[in-house]
Amino acid sequence: MRNLSLLAFLFLTLNLIAQQNISSPDGKLDISFDIDDSGKPFYKVDFNDKTVLDRSYLSFDLKDAPALDDDFQVVDFQKEEFDETWPMPWGEQLEVRNNYRQMEIYLEEKTGLKRKLKITFRAYDDGIGFKYHFPEQENLQEMIITDENTEFALTGDHKAFWIPGDWDIYEHLYNTTPVSEIDAIAKRDHKDLASSHIPYNAVNTPVTMKADDGYHLSFHEAQLIDYAGMTLKVDPENLKLTSELVGSEITGYKVKRETPFDTPWRMVVITEKATELIDSKLVLNLNEPNKIGDISWFKPTKYSGIWWEMHLGKSTWDMTGNQDMNTYTKNAKPHGMHGATTENAKALIDFSAENGIGAMLVEGWNTGWEHWIGFEDREGVFDFVTPYADYDLDEVVEYGKSKGVDIVMHHETSAAPRTYEKQLDTAYKLMQKYGMHVVKSGYVGKIIPKGEYHHGQWMVNHYNDVAIKGADYQVAVNAHEPIKATGLRRTYPNIIAREGLRGQEFNAWASDGGNPPEHLPIVAFTRMLAGPIDFTPGIFNIKFDEYKTENQVNTTLAHQLALYVVIYSPVQMVPDLPEHYEGKPEFQFIRDVGVDWKQTKVLNGEVGDFVTIARGDRNSDNWFLGAITDENSRDLTVKLDFLEDGATYKAEIYEDAQDAHWDKNPTATNIRSVKVTSEDELELNLAPGGGAAISFMKQ
Repeated sequence: MRNLSLLAFLFLTLNLIAQQNISSPDGKLDISFDIDDSGKPFYKVDFNDKTVLDRSYLSFDLKDAPALDDDFQVVDFQKEEFDETWPMPWGEQLEVRNNYRQMEIYLEEKTGLKRKLKITFRAYDDGIGFKYHFPEQENLQEMIITDENTEFALTGDHKAFWIPGDWDIYEHLYNTTPVSEIDAIAKRDHKDLASSHIPYNAVNTPVTMKADDGYHLSFHEAQLIDYAGMTLKVDPENLKLTSELVGSEITGYKVKRETPFDTPWRMVVITEKATELIDSKLVLNLNEPNKIGDISWFKPTKYSGIWWEMHLGKSTWDMTGNQDMNTYTKNAKPHGMHGATTENAKALIDFSAENGIGAMLVEGWNTGWEHWIGFEDREGVFDFVTPYADYDLDEVVEYGKSKGVDIVMHHETSAAPRTYEKQLDTAYKLMQKYGMHVVKSGYVGKIIPKGEYHHGQWMVNHYNDVAIKGADYQVAVNAHEPIKATGLRRTYPNIIAREGLRGQEFNAWASDGGNPPEHLPIVAFTRMLAGPIDFTPGIFNIKFDEYKTENQVNTTLAHQLALYVVIYSPVQMVPDLPEHYEGKPEFQFIRDVGVDWKQTKVLNGEVGDFVTIARGDRNSDNWFLGAITDENSRDLTVKLDFLEDGATYKAEIYEDAQDAHWDKNPTATNIRSVKVTSEDELELNLAPGGGAAISFMKQ
């Protein structure tokens, strides 16, 4: 009996060590950790006394080594609580509170190699984060990961808003299906994409879900450094998601690291309301504080550009127009349709200066565009310092300075990152010489070398290294065809924005009719949760009658205005041709709207249906509001209690006219002014595919 009692005591003690849990500061969310009888680690998550993630196992498959899977025991654990408030140098608000409870679980294999790892869990009021740490150890000096098997076991067949787990691109339309009906394989071979690789039935992150009983989940990752991007493989029958890292056909593995190292954070935003998804700053809080120091040289701004006209076919990126793969020659003659000319750039500088637009982007300025896409031998095509003969870089920069308009540099790499890396210092030094502080980079096409993918470890390191080096030259990076945002803008605040979604340009040439009206009401609750988006809102010539009669923007004009508030970026483009803004009273909203905010309020919204957001300008006492809807008309009542108490504001309202419709009558807009206070309410009547944009000017 005495021996049995001792065994029972030891069994109880070991289980108390293994079974650990933490709750969020508000007590609504609980994470529990345990190991099963075979030594497999797993976790569970409860929210408002409901299990939202059931038993979810954690393991790794390794090359030339046994899997890190079972036979584990808990050898130690630690718990702590943390609370800080940190300043945003630019962003959606002035400060962010970072308040969580944390537990660290130390694991070791009981037999065999006795390898060790630590799993850190954090519980926030708005979700969870966890990551793996592999300490330096004799029997695990180098890890070659063939699969990371992090599970997320759902407790219902939730409505999911998803794009395929493409290893090369995020430019897919969102799908809305139950988890059990997710079929990413059906989205292969999309002819409008410059590159695409969908090897599994997986989804990219952020992927957002709504449960039948109302709570919301959004799965993503944070602090993606020296690791492969994570997609989530879908098990439709068992309603389970499992991490599927982006691989490489060259190496045959997913990640190679030497110990010690940390993985990125795996994170789930968990909220009662859809609007709270946008409120969450979890992805930022899971990143480290600012490492580059002063960022005052970067100024959030609106910018015009030589860009949209190429998508319309009015002009071209190249100067000679010879893009025949069999007859390419550098001796081709100018064709007269080149967009990036000195004359055109100076005209856009004038337009920007007249309308308070702080910067101007020039694409197609440097030689090589005749040979940049579709060719196998794209290495060395661009040199990033040599302008075409009809573009005088010195003259354009000096003219911009005389008008108070900055020039945004453009670096299209043609998905040849090794060429870019070789010339990166030279390219950044040129920007430094001219006082240029923002670059828009591009990675169109299949990655060279063949077999690497945009979202694999090799390219993750490239994207991060390019951005981090930019800070040395006071260069902020707005990447297109990028790796997804994972909150690194907190640590490196010169990472200002990125594309990473199906952007506005698809409306100009996509064969499937462009972006549907529901696109942005989904994006606000999915892609935007990762970070700032360079979507390029503000198209006024919605039907493209002059250039492309078969294509159009599938929203109303008021919807386009509202996007300047709804879809966040510290660099907002004014993309349409200047003549399309001329004489349009709606353009006043674009002149007025801010780009840097001291406060953000998400007033209402449902994923994929509608959303209303108000933002307070950092540089004035003014507020701006944007509301957008999908293909359905919608009547919304908006309380103005976000305004300063006791103050009076002039509300300039840009709304859909009564007969407005995204297709039948998209430019029909009504403009009216009213005096309001924080005690008032406004009725917003959104047309199908419509919106409303309001500026509140403090009197």
